[in-house]
Amino acid sequence: MTASAPAQLPPVSRRIATELGAGEGQVRAAIELLDGGATVPFVARYRKEATGGLDDAQLRTLDERLGYLRELEDRRAAVIASVQEQGKLTDELHAQLLAAETKSRLEDVYLPFKPKRRTKAMIAREAGLEPLADGLLGDPTVDPRAAAAAFVDAERGVADADAALEGARAILVERLAEDADLVGELRERMWTRGRLTAAVREGKADDQAAAKFSDYFAFDEPFTRLPSHRILALLRGETEEVLALTFDPCSADDDGDTSAYEARIAAVAGIADRGRPADAWLLGVARWAWRTRISSRLAVDLRVRLREVAEEGAVGVFAGNLRDLLLAAPAGARPTMGLDPGLRTGVKVAVVDGTGKVVAHDTIYPHVPRNQWDRSLETLARLATAHEVELVAIGNGTASRETHKLAVELAKAQPGLIPAMVSEAGASVYSASEEGTRELPDLDVSIRGAVSIARRLQDPLAELVKIDPKSIGVGQYQHDVSGTLLSRSLDGVVEDCVNAVGVDVNTASAPLLRRVSGISSGLATTIVGFRDEHGPFASRKALTKVPRLGAKAFEQCAGFLRIPDAGDPLDRSGVHPEAYPVVRRIVERTGTDVASLVGNSALLGRLDPREFTDDTFGVPTVTDIIAELDKPGRDPRPAFETATFAEGVEQITDLSVGMVLEGVVTNVAAFGAFVDVGVHQDGLVHISAMSKEFVSDPRAVVGPGDVVRVKVLDVDVPRKRIALTLRLDDDPAAGEKGPRQKGSGQKGSGQNGGARDDRGGQGRGDRPQGGKPGGGPRGGGQGQRGGQGQRGGQGQGGGRSGRDSRPAAGNDAMAEALRRAGFDR
Repeated sequence: MTASAPAQLPPVSRRIATELGAGEGQVRAAIELLDGGATVPFVARYRKEATGGLDDAQLRTLDERLGYLRELEDRRAAVIASVQEQGKLTDELHAQLLAAETKSRLEDVYLPFKPKRRTKAMIAREAGLEPLADGLLGDPTVDPRAAAAAFVDAERGVADADAALEGARAILVERLAEDADLVGELRERMWTRGRLTAAVREGKADDQAAAKFSDYFAFDEPFTRLPSHRILALLRGETEEVLALTFDPCSADDDGDTSAYEARIAAVAGIADRGRPADAWLLGVARWAWRTRISSRLAVDLRVRLREVAEEGAVGVFAGNLRDLLLAAPAGARPTMGLDPGLRTGVKVAVVDGTGKVVAHDTIYPHVPRNQWDRSLETLARLATAHEVELVAIGNGTASRETHKLAVELAKAQPGLIPAMVSEAGASVYSASEEGTRELPDLDVSIRGAVSIARRLQDPLAELVKIDPKSIGVGQYQHDVSGTLLSRSLDGVVEDCVNAVGVDVNTASAPLLRRVSGISSGLATTIVGFRDEHGPFASRKALTKVPRLGAKAFEQCAGFLRIPDAGDPLDRSGVHPEAYPVVRRIVERTGTDVASLVGNSALLGRLDPREFTDDTFGVPTVTDIIAELDKPGRDPRPAFETATFAEGVEQITDLSVGMVLEGVVTNVAAFGAFVDVGVHQDGLVHISAMSKEFVSDPRAVVGPGDVVRVKVLDVDVPRKRIALTLRLDDDPAAGEKGPRQKGSGQKGSGQNGGARDDRGGQGRGDRPQGGKPGGGPRGGGQGQRGGQGQRGGQGQGGGRSGRDSRPAAGNDAMAEALRRAGFDR
């Protein structure tokens, strides 16, 4: 049939505009640009007039929503076609399908018409029992058994009245379970009122391997209050067959009473107990519909919804941490020595020059069992002198503190040498990767790791882009998250970071170039090959000679590529070549030349952008051009600084409560931040110990690589756990009492003398010492729901399994951070 065209949803562009709080014209322009092959960084930077200044975060959101809504439209078209083929597409149904705003709503409406295997309801209809079902529902004054007797038919499989009533019930149950409005309403009720409970499976309570989930052996929390890391930990416990999860539709106060759900089903169906003959049977149908069909379906739906919420949170944490790590302060193009610490296998040494080229390498054995301390110092001193080394990068893995001590002693003998601890997350992945083999074919895998450590101190961004973002591992639970979702998000972060900083096309590696707007992996390799064959590029225009680098690719990438030694100063800046005529007009108006104009803040500050606009370049772009001329090629990353570990504090036993130390943030999770204070065990600053003000996101206060000052709140040597605070006037004694107070936290809430239960009230203290660059620390001491659980475990209220229920494995740096902080026990 051909249905009439009822009112449809607003166009995709209007829906996205409403969600973004932007104009529909802005969104339409952005969609057109993205569909035309433009990248998010290019549109955000160079097409502000078209999009009304949408930034990269808004454009990323727009791109994601556009993909979702287009998938929804494709699915909608397929559903309508399917129903139409069945000859069941009425005007009313068509309108419902067109009005479905989400995939779940669309599937709810489609469910009654979705091809499925034969059900009991289908069999009952084939046996002619639908009139019985309709009759009892329409007229409850009829006696069910008497009415059913008329439908007994052995030849059609209806042996007696009971069989007839069972078939009628199956028909009504299916009808209720496929009522899209009813199911949607009950789903939302269950989401807002229900809770997730967990219990230990039989025989697992005393299993040592299952002990990491011990604080979830008797767990109960509302769906809406579950943080992402706890959801993923619970799901992992279920996967490992340690925990049995129940998706309870009732709140704790309801005590398992589902009558409200059953009553709502009955009300929607027009069923009520008025003492009529069929009322009791019909109420039983409503009860049966809930217990056998609807509740189980909603449990599956909410499981999916919880996982989506958890994955979104985990991906957000990972993406934020990755951004901070990629945009960490570069030490610059200075000769650097990289040390990859080890005990039995020795410390691998690699020296790179200012361009990152390997000029020397060796292996030393300063630690047990060989203890060649003096000989190792001599080797390092010789290499440092021969290659005029200025920086020493020490990987933060095994034996890092002992190796750092060696580097400090070396620096005392050679003034001006600066030792710095560097995250080695992903270094081993790079060492064994195809890229590592191609770059350093003549070096042993172990030495490649030391090279990577040295280079990532010089320029973290340029080195880390060589590694799969998932392997850098500054997230939580990345192995439990959809690989596609994680990759898409992390790739977007890397792209945004690379283009925000800009790339020297004459020194960039192929992995770095392929992250530049408009440059594919193949084109990046071609650019490097062309550069190797013909020498450095003298100008941006010279890029057009590269095979396969066409006009579209040049448009997308040119503004993000820098030629530091170019004759034209604009080729060294972030001004796009298409906007060079604007600069020429400024030069003519000011009576100067480009070289004199660049960096002339006094002159540039007097310019009115409106005087240099035209049909192509408006005020936003001209304003950006003037700002770029003022500080051409400005690097948005912070200035380089290093943490100074306290002398004599090398082991956890050297710590004492009340100590104030300097350290480096190694990782940030939803519940707090891990800080390396130089004792082989990362300490934990719980979210409630970050500020005296409320903190909703720890990353608003600190990020990976930040140098911070912390106070020791508690040291649990047997468990190798350290509780720290950024609030330097916190009283450790008061902190010890906090977790032991009875409160509403889950089992294990509190830190055994660390940060107090973060349901337990407001903390005290100063603002943290190390805030995020540019914005300063925001946040607070009240913390999120649920205690830190460092005494009883790891959860943000859930104990040992609440953060990460697995020991460190592979390249999961969050698991490694937890292990270093003592939470794998």
